[in-house]
Amino acid sequence: MIFNSSPLAAEFWQRGYSDDCPIIDFHGHMNEIGCGYLPRCRPENMLKSMDAHNVKMLLFCSHTALMAPALATEMDKKVVEMYPDRFRAYYALNANTTDIKREFKHFQDNIHIYAGIKMLPDYFKRPINDPTYERFYDLCNDQKLLFLCHTWDNPPSIYNGPTQAEEFLKKYPAVTFIAGHSFHPNWKQACRLCNTYPNLYLELTAVLDERGPLEQLLASCGSQKLLFGTDLPWFNSLHGIGTILSTNMSDDDRKNIFFRNGNRILSKYLWFKDLTIHASKARLSSIC
Repeated sequence: MIFNSSPLAAEFWQRGYSDDCPIIDFHGHMNEIGCGYLPRCRPENMLKSMDAHNVKMLLFCSHTALMAPALATEMDKKVVEMYPDRFRAYYALNANTTDIKREFKHFQDNIHIYAGIKMLPDYFKRPINDPTYERFYDLCNDQKLLFLCHTWDNPPSIYNGPTQAEEFLKKYPAVTFIAGHSFHPNWKQACRLCNTYPNLYLELTAVLDERGPLEQLLASCGSQKLLFGTDLPWFNSLHGIGTILSTNMSDDDRKNIFFRNGNRILSKYLWFKDLTIHASKARLSSIC
């Protein structure tokens, strides 16, 4: 039924991508990790996965940077410098690091490399609003940067659940807060926060692992507040794409999730190239 009623889905099923629908992935990682085998974890191989499905940009934070920022910030920086139109990094925040002052100076000096910051509060056993992070938050609020935060609420979290996120949202209204995993599985609170705070977006990595939550988020928040993400290279992009194509929504909703919302959010950055222009050119080419 969806194949017949959705031109976008039909094109993806036939070709694996759509020229008219570029994709922005807001949740990626990079490089090896000791606990798993990731065959496409290097930037060149990740680009092969991205190109197969017209994923134009991946916002990422490498595994090493998340666990030991001092060891990997230069590595992430080099990837962005090598592929500035395809990758943009999040700066990893870890309050357990030994030299926060030095970390902040690197972030401040290289702000052109980063779309914003990334954190795993319950991994590090430090809540979102740990005072250690305040100078980073203040800078992000001043410059209206992104904050991709791992959020999870099963069981109720004391680190990165709705309560901790709401405290942040009230204090830093200019930061675009991207709730990684959308407070999984507390969809009710995810919807409440999304409808209360205009600077909150729900990112769909792990939301798509079961039937029902995406429909609930769509019905309550609308497609304009949802962002596409995959945890690449942990999961193939086509899994997330296929789930969205197979969910009952309009192609306009799908394009909002795949690239329009991201295009709007990233348009503030000088390094970002407008994907709506790309999509318009592709549409015109197909007509001609």
